[in-house]
Amino acid sequence: MYDDDAIVEMKLWLVPNAVPGSKHSFKYSLYYGRHGERLIGYDNETGKGDHRHYGDSEQAYRFTTPEQLMADFLADVHALRDR
Repeated sequence: MYDDDAIVEMKLWLVPNAVPGSKHSFKYSLYYGRHGERLIGYDNETGKGDHRHYGDSEQAYRFTTPEQLMADFLADVHALRDR
């Protein structure tokens, strides 16, 4: 938890089959927000594939590796917090 009550939650699972819409064997949900408000999110919801939420915007995300996913997410969190 950050001093402004924001939190980061990162979940990553190895799954036996790719989630519909994705081409890899990972299911993930990465969240940064506070008081029930998502500020940044990355996930691969069934049927939507890999994408990220930044405020009210949603855009495709190009998944390469779990490590790069975490790095990209945390870079977005740090950039938003530094504003």
